[in-house]
Amino acid sequence: MAVAECGCPSEEYNKCFSLLNYPLCLFSKLHFSQTIEYEEEYEDVTVNQMLAPKTQETDATQILNNLLKEYDKKLRPDIGIKPTVIDVDIYVNSIGPVSSINMEYQIDIIFAQTWTDSRLRYNSTMKILTLNSNMVGLIWVPDTIFRNSKNADAHWITTPNQLLRIWNDGKILYTLRLTINAECQLQLHNFPMDEHSCPLIFSSYGYPRDEMIYKWRKNSVEAADQKSWRLYQFDFMGLRNTSDIVRTSAGDYVVMTVYFDLSRRMGYFTIQTYIPCILTVVLSWVSFWIKKDATPARTALGITTVLTMTTLSTVARTSLPRVSYVTAMDLFVTVCFLFVFAALMEYATLNYYSYSARKPTCTKTRRAVRVHRLTAISQPSNYSVLDVAPSPTVITLNNAMYWQEFEEACLYECLDGKDCQSFFCCYEECKGGAWRRGRVHIDILELDAYSRVFFPTSFLLFNVVYWVGYLYL
Repeated sequence: MAVAECGCPSEEYNKCFSLLNYPLCLFSKLHFSQTIEYEEEYEDVTVNQMLAPKTQETDATQILNNLLKEYDKKLRPDIGIKPTVIDVDIYVNSIGPVSSINMEYQIDIIFAQTWTDSRLRYNSTMKILTLNSNMVGLIWVPDTIFRNSKNADAHWITTPNQLLRIWNDGKILYTLRLTINAECQLQLHNFPMDEHSCPLIFSSYGYPRDEMIYKWRKNSVEAADQKSWRLYQFDFMGLRNTSDIVRTSAGDYVVMTVYFDLSRRMGYFTIQTYIPCILTVVLSWVSFWIKKDATPARTALGITTVLTMTTLSTVARTSLPRVSYVTAMDLFVTVCFLFVFAALMEYATLNYYSYSARKPTCTKTRRAVRVHRLTAISQPSNYSVLDVAPSPTVITLNNAMYWQEFEEACLYECLDGKDCQSFFCCYEECKGGAWRRGRVHIDILELDAYSRVFFPTSFLLFNVVYWVGYLYL
């Protein structure tokens, strides 16, 4: 009887049978009773925790089943009664990169649309139903399109990035994440000091203004932290949003636009184009300090700088589309090329007039000149003109030797300007002739000296006008 009262299990019957083990039997009875009470409490708690979510789940399922029972997703809300109003919000995750060649930019946004559908009203303690993308295909959603997008991708990892919320009064919030390559018509007249407003344009594809109206909510466009944006060559200056009416043959449509203001950074182009062009122009001026007799050195320097400018001009155009107008960089590179080419032509001019100067022509032959000169020497009293003229000597002109073999008639022709018909006077005897009256005399020997002043001064003046005009005007 003692063993039966102790309530020991059968496998411990032999242990509890002995009177010596009776205290142990009492301890076992107490231990098993506590374990049973603890398990009963644990089971009750577990059951109570599982019942509440199950009730809410059943309620949400019944709400959705009742809402979709006679719902027609092909028809917009309030069709035939009033236009459907779509409130729009945009959250910009990132912008960039911007392609000047393709005239497009990439943008990553979260696009949110809010409207009211009276067919989805319900009565329940649950004020909001938060659903995933599986519910999107079961109800009507706006047919919004991005009018200037070249291509767009929705994000699907790890699940479709879509959110749908339904309020008990029929209000619906639908958001999705998109990456869009949108067109941006860049005006590159001031490139690379240009500023642009790249638009993102969207509207309804099929519903005109009398059926669907888009509206911006307050503070409807927001941007994330710009540290992760890939605007390598641009600075983000701000954004603004507008709404317009576009009239087409199919009706009047409400068109919404967000403008992203961008300003180009000049650092890359300053290092890659402007500084090399300036240094190349300065390098071409070195030839003005090289002796004009060093023809190989000055020619090689001039040709090298011209070819360098040609290469820089070609490289500068690789970052631009093939536009027909002249950009600011094209103007700068072209002027630099002209300065380098002019430096090469300066030496060509100097060399030509230094080594290709011809002697004055005379109607008499050299033999007759020599005979006449000998006669004049033997009879100096009969030819007073030759007494004034310089004696027949060898003169040095531009490091070249010329024999002064002409008689008085030829000398007078030179002084009258018959052989010096240009602005450059190559013979000392012609410098005081009547041909110089009313003309500007340029000493060919001083052409390098003139260039040392003219070229740097004119290039400096061009830079002042260029940078002030494009940066501040």
